[in-house]
Amino acid sequence: MAIEPSTRKRATSKRANRVTIAMVAREAGVSVPTVSKVLNGRDAVGPETRRRVQDALSSTGYQRRARSEPRKVGLVDFVITELDTAWACELLRGAEQEAYRLGTRLVLTVTHDRQANPREWLSALASRPTDGVVLVASSTRHVAATRLRTIEAPFVVIDQFGGYDHDIPTIGATNWAGGFAATEHLIGLGHRRIGVITGPDDVRCSLERLDGYRAALRRAGLPVDERLVRQGDFYAEGGRRGAAALLDLPDPPTAVFAGSDQQAAGVYEEMRGRGLRVPDDLSVVGFDDTEVCEWMFPRLTTIRQPLAQMAVLAVRNVLEPAHPALRLELSTSLVVRDSTSPPRRRR
Repeated sequence: MAIEPSTRKRATSKRANRVTIAMVAREAGVSVPTVSKVLNGRDAVGPETRRRVQDALSSTGYQRRARSEPRKVGLVDFVITELDTAWACELLRGAEQEAYRLGTRLVLTVTHDRQANPREWLSALASRPTDGVVLVASSTRHVAATRLRTIEAPFVVIDQFGGYDHDIPTIGATNWAGGFAATEHLIGLGHRRIGVITGPDDVRCSLERLDGYRAALRRAGLPVDERLVRQGDFYAEGGRRGAAALLDLPDPPTAVFAGSDQQAAGVYEEMRGRGLRVPDDLSVVGFDDTEVCEWMFPRLTTIRQPLAQMAVLAVRNVLEPAHPALRLELSTSLVVRDSTSPPRRRR
């Protein structure tokens, strides 16, 4: 079909007025790859150069072309710091089951380091196609939001520790409510001196659980004794150290909220070493409700956070992101077993 002169003129004018990356590069006095790095959020550009490129993008009126819908490759990346914890296995189990249900394979990346630098695995993810990324990291300090946005695929953070930017899609649990429920349960049994072993003090979920503990004490009209607050690390050794410090007090607590199931296991270990028994000498409540709770003796009373369901929703959201929510928070609940009882009267 022949193009009418007026139509040909408009088409030619559009092509002539289209701003290219090369034109932006000339305006900013940089190379085309440098402009591409700025557009894609790469780190390897100095602040002054980045500012010049951004000014050039603005002054030239550059508009990035909309990308066509990427072709599905049948892979979802699951990135996690470690697998040597029960809660990590629960998350992996949920992610694998949902990926299988949706006909997708799960690609596992384990960083093997609680202080891991994300550059290597971020580069690996950027170098090959993926349909989505589910990230479980030990700390937000090591995963800047700007770096996450360089992943050219849908991604969701399973927000175990809290603190991500509000525009980063995350799935978490009601940590404050869990800390409140754990402490309220112990108060209802008659305990008045209740210790707590927290996680790291720079981790939001740890602070939320501690705040819930304090709120339950205040609501019951009980004092918040800071000598009964001990910092742990969410691992068994942290629970053991915290229990030792609490039990060495002149007036030790009759119950403890351990902050995690692994820390509760550490409390059990310290109790056994002292010839003490749970719950006769100390009632214990954990947090997570992993499989280990049923195998501990006595079976552990704990706060259930739906770890497998969190992973299921994360995989579902990256594969079917029709209406993705930026923040999903799943409810926690108290699971009463055998590790809590009314306090024994002291002689």
